[in-house]
Amino acid sequence: MGRLEGQVALVTGGASGLGRAIVARFVAEGARVGVLDRSADRLAALKSEFGDAVITHVGDVRSLADNQAVVTAVVTRYGKLDCFVGNAGIWDFGMSLVDLPEDRIDSAFDEVFQVNVKGYLLGAKAAMKALVQSRGSMIFTVSNAGFYPAGGGPLYTATKHAVVGLIRQLAFELGPYVRVNGVAPGAINTDLRGPAVLDMAETTIASISFDEIVRDMLPIGVVPTPEEYTGAYVFFATRGDNVPTTGAILNHDGGVGVRGFAGGTGSKDLEQKLGLKS
Repeated sequence: MGRLEGQVALVTGGASGLGRAIVARFVAEGARVGVLDRSADRLAALKSEFGDAVITHVGDVRSLADNQAVVTAVVTRYGKLDCFVGNAGIWDFGMSLVDLPEDRIDSAFDEVFQVNVKGYLLGAKAAMKALVQSRGSMIFTVSNAGFYPAGGGPLYTATKHAVVGLIRQLAFELGPYVRVNGVAPGAINTDLRGPAVLDMAETTIASISFDEIVRDMLPIGVVPTPEEYTGAYVFFATRGDNVPTTGAILNHDGGVGVRGFAGGTGSKDLEQKLGLKS
């Protein structure tokens, strides 16, 4: 029996990348899952793969009506909602303040904040009643940029710091009925894209060779796959293992915060020093 057997979840941005991996893992753990995403084609592929275990809805996380519609569809189909996963997001590809075009700062700010912060707020608003009824949970995807610089530019980094505050505030407001937590992934190869107003809508994070750039910077020595991040979401969604936890954020980032001044790991030659490798 899976750890989420009998539970019902909703994942935004669940048709690609990390979101899709979360959906697949939740289904494998016994959950039924609703998915809100803008891509009709990818949602159709998701439905084809998982059948009745998923229900999909084409929509935009920036729309309260779209968030409400998918919650209604999930509750109508499955009878309840146990977990809301706010995951849809866009990245600014590290665009610095000096490089932000003056004539697009306003529109870029609005787009990144509306997707990354407002999208979570609207999803939480739409799911709140059903989650109070089920004594369920919310999980939000943060980022190492929610705690440290250089995980993005000032727009993205500011949104992820805002999400940290949102998690803590909602954990306070919704307790004791709903647990609210976050997962802060590090480097990841996905289809994460950028703001349309900065001409980044068709640029994906997968176009950057993280394996070459980031691998040697991380103490774990590898860039995790989307699937390898999903266990944290399962933990926060479980009812038995996660009773004491709300307002918590897991720095699930490969050790970004312990790299030291030199970066990377402190003992790349540890095996040689211990006589385990010549």
